[in-house]
Amino acid sequence: MAYGPPPSPGQGQPQQAPWQQPGNVWQQPQQQPPQQQAGPAWQQQPQQPSGGTAQMPGHYGPVSDDEKTWSLMAYVGQFLIGAIAPAIVYVGKARSPFVRRHAAQGLNMGLAAIAVWIVGGLLSLAVEVLIWLPLGFTAAVMFFLVYAGRAANRGEFRRVPPVVAWPLLKK
Repeated sequence: MAYGPPPSPGQGQPQQAPWQQPGNVWQQPQQQPPQQQAGPAWQQQPQQPSGGTAQMPGHYGPVSDDEKTWSLMAYVGQFLIGAIAPAIVYVGKARSPFVRRHAAQGLNMGLAAIAVWIVGGLLSLAVEVLIWLPLGFTAAVMFFLVYAGRAANRGEFRRVPPVVAWPLLKK
């Protein structure tokens, strides 16, 4: 790349700005129309379905925005009202396999947190240092609520480890 004054114009040619001269590094590349990719089908990018729906892996079909919202509420509602939120989603909107799976996982997390707080609270009466057990478990639950909630909002499912979401309800 050369720095310095632009080359002088030739005889009889109109002077152009330095960035418009051919062969200059300042020249903007010409926009090429998108070309159809040729090659095997396994190398091509999958096309996204239109209409605000995403395809969930598995045999669940397209996931609507309403299903994403209800699945997200199974996790976000736990910050406000605990295990009641995923129970409402599980009972009220579980006709969709996508929503049922997220609601069951959220309810499993909520019931596990309640059980750990009851047992941890009783054990901490005998040994005070055990109060850190339910507090640490709550921190892990909060992390995985955000983790699974983000996936639900994208129309995906992320499995939470069974240590945090005890498999009490089937998905």
